[in-house]
Amino acid sequence: MTTPGSDKTPIKMLHDRLLVEVDRESGERRSSGGIVIPATAAMGARRLAWSRVVAVGPHARAVEVGDRVLFEPEDKAEVEVAGELYVVMRERDIHAVAAERVGDSATGLYL
Repeated sequence: MTTPGSDKTPIKMLHDRLLVEVDRESGERRSSGGIVIPATAAMGARRLAWSRVVAVGPHARAVEVGDRVLFEPEDKAEVEVAGELYVVMRERDIHAVAAERVGDSATGLYL
């Protein structure tokens, strides 16, 4: 993979590691009733996040570049590449994958 946002140094993810974009809009959100909930609001339970995969290691089996994945953003390693913020994680830290190709399987949800 070429460095996101740059054409200088290529990056190759190793083993089952994934590089995902940090969703800039994940901070502030709106409830179903229209109430704005700031990013600093404490929640009783941990909140999972959706992000798009930009690079995968050679041993990742269920995830491909471009997939949207659901994961727990707490305690994940963040890295800045060419001014953009990304998260590095293992494939086993992914809770769900949303992609067109997943629709062929017998079970799953539609988003």
